[in-house]
Amino acid sequence: MIYRYTILYVASVPETLQFYEAAFGFPIGFLHEGGDYGELITGDTKLAFSSHALMDSIGKEVATEPPAKPSYELAFETTDVAAAVARAIDAGAVLVKPITEMPWGQTLAYVRAPEGTLIELCTPTA
Repeated sequence: MIYRYTILYVASVPETLQFYEAAFGFPIGFLHEGGDYGELITGDTKLAFSSHALMDSIGKEVATEPPAKPSYELAFETTDVAAAVARAIDAGAVLVKPITEMPWGQTLAYVRAPEGTLIELCTPTA
């Protein structure tokens, strides 16, 4: 068994793909012609998005608003957190936690994507 992909449910798949490409540099790998499903090229495990409308059409009930206190986050590793934060904010992300040096030697910051996902930008763990 392998972990193949994570799918986030969003209002607009094309807008979400465009944000993640601009903010984090992940190329768009696939966008269905109907615009209701798409994937980013992120390595062996794909980050995918499906529209609320598609989930509704197949009878799958999903949350349509991000929770005030999320139960998950995405983490993107980089050697330059400051540049990653600046790029994300330029693309429309909101800063949640400024750049912080952690006691275990990792540097990290948190941003929130326009569709509500909490994203950690971090250096590799020593």
